[in-house]
Amino acid sequence: MHGPAQAAWLLVALCAAAGAYCLLRMRSRIEEQRRTAGGDALMGFGMAVMAVPAAVIAPPRWAWLAYTAVFGAAALRAVWAARTDRHHLHHLIGAFAMVYMSVAMLTAPGAHAGHGGAGVPPLTGALLLYFTGYVLWSGARLAPRPPAPARGGPSAGAPGGPPPLGWGDRPEVALACRVSMGIGMLAMLLTL
Repeated sequence: MHGPAQAAWLLVALCAAAGAYCLLRMRSRIEEQRRTAGGDALMGFGMAVMAVPAAVIAPPRWAWLAYTAVFGAAALRAVWAARTDRHHLHHLIGAFAMVYMSVAMLTAPGAHAGHGGAGVPPLTGALLLYFTGYVLWSGARLAPRPPAPARGGPSAGAPGGPPPLGWGDRPEVALACRVSMGIGMLAMLLTL
């Protein structure tokens, strides 16, 4: 990816941290967390590696081919998994965006694939719109809500109630990771 080196290193750190947290989520007691954590971890680490400034490491041509193959396989897996879990559609679009960026770097390092002049290529524009919408929608879901009124049932951690959530099981932290990776995807698409 091309752009200021400091911004690239911040993106590397953000995506690597999100990927590491998603690896921890793979050990969650909550099945929903485990189902999506692997795809999120792959996306986080893949984005971190792709965001390393080209001035530091100029990936050889085969690296972009490997990226295309890995994220192409992730997209196929996401198509299969999307039959039962709607979140995998987001993984599908994310994997497709990674394939698109890999192909762009493979065909024309330093330029957009299919970029014939001024303006943004239509596919890049569509991906930018999707990830902008995803970040705004997911970010709004992170906004605090007033607590639900107590219904007289046992509370979390109380005898007979559900056990308290561990820090790796918190859905709001997983959502925050997805928001940060969505912002990272926007940054990568803008600097492609």
